[in-house]
Amino acid sequence: MLTLLPTPIGNIADITFRTIEILKNCDLILCEDTRVTKHLLNILKTRYSLELKNIDIVSFHEHNQKERLEQIASRLNNQIVVYMSDAGMPVISDPGQLLVEYCQREEIEYDVLPGASVAPLIYAASGFKSGKFYFYGFLPNKGRQRIDELHNIMVNGLDTILYEAPHRILKLIEQICEIDENRELFVAKELTKRYQKFYKMSAKEILTRLKNESTKGEWALVVEGKANNHKSLSLSEVESLDIPPKAKAKLISKLTGKSVKECYKELI
Repeated sequence: MLTLLPTPIGNIADITFRTIEILKNCDLILCEDTRVTKHLLNILKTRYSLELKNIDIVSFHEHNQKERLEQIASRLNNQIVVYMSDAGMPVISDPGQLLVEYCQREEIEYDVLPGASVAPLIYAASGFKSGKFYFYGFLPNKGRQRIDELHNIMVNGLDTILYEAPHRILKLIEQICEIDENRELFVAKELTKRYQKFYKMSAKEILTRLKNESTKGEWALVVEGKANNHKSLSLSEVESLDIPPKAKAKLISKLTGKSVKECYKELI
């Protein structure tokens, strides 16, 4: 049997009793980073008298998960196997989906324990009133895809949850400012940890604050939803526009998914 175990996102006291009980009886622990997991287990031994059997602790992350699954697949049938993220809920911006999919396909019993997760925590703390949110997680690190995805988030009309690395948080706020510097954001640093901080103000104001403060630590933010009130042109409306063929081809390409070259050939 497989069980997905959530781990504390910062404060060790957020570990659940059920998680500790399953750890006491498991045969195999799969995890993102064995060093992080062993450190967590040592803390649990000290603070909560966790006593483990003679178990195997094996890495299972995005770079080795397919190969590792082949190695441990047989153990899912006849042993108690757990998967633990470094922090938070497995599968949510973390590995683990492949294990769930395998268990479903092979009709192997599995379970998921409730526990710490950044997304519901930061939304509850944000105070945004819509009560509806879109969880995105990490944007692409760089390039056109990052900008396009951020533009989509800024006009989707839903409060959107993003995660960001400390060395990119200022860049992210700058990119948001380029689109809408007055957009209200809720930004959280080091959730549940000793130096937890909350900021809720416009993107421009947050950028000014963060430029004068340390950005070390884990970051998450909620972008307030704001619908795009601009009317989108239909394909026929774009085709009737009195604009140069190259510009028109680019617009048609975005609407149809065809290449700009193909659209340009059709126009001329």
